[in-house]
Amino acid sequence: MRDERIALCLTNETRQERKQMEAINTEALPAQDTVGAVTQLLMDAHAGKANAWDQIYTLLYSDLHRLARSQLWRKSDQTLSPTALVSETWIKLSRAKINAESRRQLVALFVTAMRSVILDEVKRKMTEKRGAGVKVLSLSDGWDSGDADRMEQLVSLDAALTDLSQHMPRLARVVEWRYFGGLSEEEIANLLDVHVRTVRRDWQAARSFLLQRLDMTEAGAP
Repeated sequence: MRDERIALCLTNETRQERKQMEAINTEALPAQDTVGAVTQLLMDAHAGKANAWDQIYTLLYSDLHRLARSQLWRKSDQTLSPTALVSETWIKLSRAKINAESRRQLVALFVTAMRSVILDEVKRKMTEKRGAGVKVLSLSDGWDSGDADRMEQLVSLDAALTDLSQHMPRLARVVEWRYFGGLSEEEIANLLDVHVRTVRRDWQAARSFLLQRLDMTEAGAP
């Protein structure tokens, strides 16, 4: 049966969940001067200015930490440190060619990289469980992401989301930013430059697609 915790995150949040997410999402909203500073620093970074990326990381750290906390709260992985997740995600992002001209574009890229880090870690854990006692280094020595069934469901969700991105990329971004990044509807609407109602419609359509694909995977359908 499809993992209930994953299914819950793909359904509409309960009142208690909304309250918790609002508390996380509103505790460190960026000031306008910070947004402008990040934009200028991105220009400096693309121009090759030394230490520009370090300054961007410092300015964005509280926001990135908030995203990591939100992500771990949704997954109930309380022993995985948000600090470790932020650090590993930033390293992964810094190794790629960062094509961002604003804070919101950079945060969107960070969420995508965070999804990749989490899935890489889950897959390593699955390999460790199936392997011949090979020790795999995790982001946190004490992290226990749950049983094998739940990890496999998360991998299935990631695969379904990748499939969705090939057909309806905007819907896939809505799910990625909301499920893997914990962004609010308002934040996603701002990133996509659309109305909040559009985000809600996209979420409902994407949720139906993904739940159907998860059911097909469970039934062994191609």
